[in-house]
Amino acid sequence: MSSPMELLVTLDENYLPHLRVMLGSLLQNSPGQYRVHLVYRRMPEEALRCLSRWLASRGCELAPRRAPEGLFADAPVTKRYPQEMYYRLLAGEILPPEVKTVLYLDPDILIINPVTPLWDLDCGDKVFAAAAHTGKTELANGINRIRLGTEGKYFNSGVLRIDLTLARQRVRPEDIFRFVREHPEKLLLPDQDVLNSLCGGDIYEIDDAVWNYDARRYSSYLLRSGGAADTDWVMAHTAVLHFCGSAKPWKPRYPYRFGVLYQHYQQLERSGRL
Repeated sequence: MSSPMELLVTLDENYLPHLRVMLGSLLQNSPGQYRVHLVYRRMPEEALRCLSRWLASRGCELAPRRAPEGLFADAPVTKRYPQEMYYRLLAGEILPPEVKTVLYLDPDILIINPVTPLWDLDCGDKVFAAAAHTGKTELANGINRIRLGTEGKYFNSGVLRIDLTLARQRVRPEDIFRFVREHPEKLLLPDQDVLNSLCGGDIYEIDDAVWNYDARRYSSYLLRSGGAADTDWVMAHTAVLHFCGSAKPWKPRYPYRFGVLYQHYQQLERSGRL
């Protein structure tokens, strides 16, 4: 029997319904065995048992893990910088040593094509694989380079393939905590800004149109592809649709193109068909 793909998610109880939609879309469009490492600070035991049963009924395993308080004893933690912002960056410290690689996914995501090519990707000596939401029509790359004093592209932290063996060697909690304490004025998107500022040289770039498609930016993708990346292209080639930003497709009056697709999967999950 092949080993399961290791997934990492970090969230609180409020995001559990959206996690189930994400995982349901994953199991439908990228079927396989998965072990879901859910890192949390507070979570009702019954909610964990319910999610565990739901995954087990689909041949997958839940591996819940309360974040170790001792690891964050020196972490700057405020309302703006909650403890949860560190979890994905410090996955190597939190997950057991036998877990060598993990695929981190935000819960505000749909999987619409197989993710196996990302899991199997050879990233050389890079700790992370991530996508930058930049292109011919984007200004964010230059703005963030100036804001953070970095030279490379600005990578989104919502989808990460993490080589935990390398992370345990190179990503040190004390470096992250020191950076947050010393540069609070720079951190608009804290975990993402830390990733780019401290780990930018350890990131292997992946194609955002395939692996971290910003669902707000259909027109930008269409323009930069010369008209090729239309809806049919997205449905055939994009693996990860990411509903970035404060507008979410489960909220009323979501204004962007793929909201109805999310609502379709949401209804399938609610009816037990995912």
